[in-house]
Amino acid sequence: MPKKKKVKKIKKVKKNKIIKKSKIKSLAKPLDKKSISGGPDEKPEIKKIKKQPTEKRIYNLKDFVVYPKHGVGKITSIEKATIGDIDIQFYKILVEKEKLTLTVPINQQSKLRPISSINQINKCISILKTKPKIKRTMWSRRAQEYDQKINSGKIYELAEVVKDLNKNTDIIADQSYSERQLFEKAYERLKSEFEAVLKIAPEEVQKKMDKALGRTKISEIAQ
Repeated sequence: MPKKKKVKKIKKVKKNKIIKKSKIKSLAKPLDKKSISGGPDEKPEIKKIKKQPTEKRIYNLKDFVVYPKHGVGKITSIEKATIGDIDIQFYKILVEKEKLTLTVPINQQSKLRPISSINQINKCISILKTKPKIKRTMWSRRAQEYDQKINSGKIYELAEVVKDLNKNTDIIADQSYSERQLFEKAYERLKSEFEAVLKIAPEEVQKKMDKALGRTKISEIAQ
């Protein structure tokens, strides 16, 4: 008789273990189903976009940046605005040379680039010292190419335009009106970036550039 009682106790323990496992499984199954998929009539929780998709901000207040079509500008503020139901964050950029304020959303900051390094400025000076490339194509086509280079935002291309259109003279008769316009546009853009990087007076920057271009005598005569 004592042997039978021991067998019965063991069986009861096993049954209890099986019941406990089945309870756990029954509880787990409905939770998994809900987490994996919802019903076809269920609506998504987010109905409207509350924030504009944005990149991580990489520029700070008072940073100098280059906007290809307008040149060097300074970030004067970082502001927020709500248009409809969308929150937008943007930079306010002052382009002092053109007396222009740009509004650039942060999710479009790929259009901007940081100002050049001193090494890049030194390379630009080396480009200015080289001989200009003389092309025999029609001026209208060359003018278009120069304009594209100026608005590319690439400092080396800008330096090439200044070097190619430099006539080593300030005599208007030696340049056509359109040539002079493009030269001055490229020269001023390059000069403004030199100023922002080197942090010296505009007059000193001009002397540095004119020396590289071989225009030193012209600037001395003008003074």
